[in-house]
Amino acid sequence: MTYHEAALLAEELGVPVEELDRAEFRPRYNIAPTDPHYIVRIRDEGRELVAARWGLVNSWAKDASMAARQINARAETLAARPAFREAYQKRRCVVPADGFYEWTGPKSDRQPFWFHRPDGRLLLMAGLYESWQPKPGEWQRTFTIVTTTANELMAPFHDRMPVVLDEEQASRWMFKTTPPETLHRLMEPPPARALIATAVSKRVNSVANDDPSVMTPDPVAPRLL
Repeated sequence: MTYHEAALLAEELGVPVEELDRAEFRPRYNIAPTDPHYIVRIRDEGRELVAARWGLVNSWAKDASMAARQINARAETLAARPAFREAYQKRRCVVPADGFYEWTGPKSDRQPFWFHRPDGRLLLMAGLYESWQPKPGEWQRTFTIVTTTANELMAPFHDRMPVVLDEEQASRWMFKTTPPETLHRLMEPPPARALIATAVSKRVNSVANDDPSVMTPDPVAPRLL
């Protein structure tokens, strides 16, 4: 999330601004798997923003070796896979972000595209979270992003994409009492018009680059869309 003003971000997410301070919020431009980020969950009928690490580690895990392989969870198998089943039932969250990156082209010359909302507001992606103990008495919160089949916009880049929710859908996703049939409908691909794909700087190809320049539009990139 690239927001610089915590108050504006808190207002858009519907959380107290003090929670951003506790989570040590700072703007990010190139978040990679296993990096720290933020999630929103329902707590006492209200929304709560908390820090978490990208890559779900189950509560029974002895180490974090599975984190990099559990950065995403397929919508079609959430209810069946042991790694995600309990979190799907009890610990659904929203992962806020300005957008997400996807790539096209040969491995030697990958062109990044930034997928974002036309109005510039935050994306609310469906997620699941867990907590595990790296050592006795120390808990670490982790999360995964739920993916669904690609829509028309995403299909040229990848056959999967994050489940993107609007404000009302996000609330339904997080409520523990939402029935399974409603959850299934929420995980359908969003309309192609819900997102825009913008070619950006290849500096984003290195996770070491985490500054505003990585999101600079690339005027010479191929216009695929």
